[in-house]
Amino acid sequence: MGAVTDVTDADFNEVVLKSTKPVVVDYWADWCGPCKQVAPIIEELANQHGDKVTFVKMDTNTNPVTPANNHVLGLPTIQVYVDGELVKAFKGAKSKSTLLGAIEEYL
Repeated sequence: MGAVTDVTDADFNEVVLKSTKPVVVDYWADWCGPCKQVAPIIEELANQHGDKVTFVKMDTNTNPVTPANNHVLGLPTIQVYVDGELVKAFKGAKSKSTLLGAIEEYL
């Protein structure tokens, strides 16, 4: 998992909200089956488009504050931030085409 970096409660503001590029946040947990289905898709998108969009993942088991603050009620949840603002959010496993569609205007 090289193209997708980990983000934590401690550095979420710096990495996501202050980013100059759009950021895709993948909220996941090790016990979540659909999260494991989405992870390779996120990794593939990051490898293809990481120069224009930042891709990060947050382990909700070890980082409970940020998901609670950002209304993450189910896993996986994918959120897209632009200039520190939440612009799109998806709950549940989504296809590559759906996720690509969510970021294509920023590519």
